[in-house]
Amino acid sequence: MAIHSKMKAGVAAVLLLAGLSACSNMSTRDRNTAIGAGVGGVAGSVLTDGSAIGTIGGAVVGGVIGNQTSK
Repeated sequence: MAIHSKMKAGVAAVLLLAGLSACSNMSTRDRNTAIGAGVGGVAGSVLTDGSAIGTIGGAVVGGVIGNQTSK
């Protein structure tokens, strides 16, 4: 069961990187927010074994942190 969760996290990370490659015209702050949300969502999913609440919470926290690092 743990291998399945790790595989989902790996696939999510690859999809995140592929999706961010289309963000070349974003500002630095927008890019950091998107990266933070993606990393936070993956981390939240891994830490809570794929819980939707954990994934969304991680994405929100990561997005806020990414947004604030640009100031």
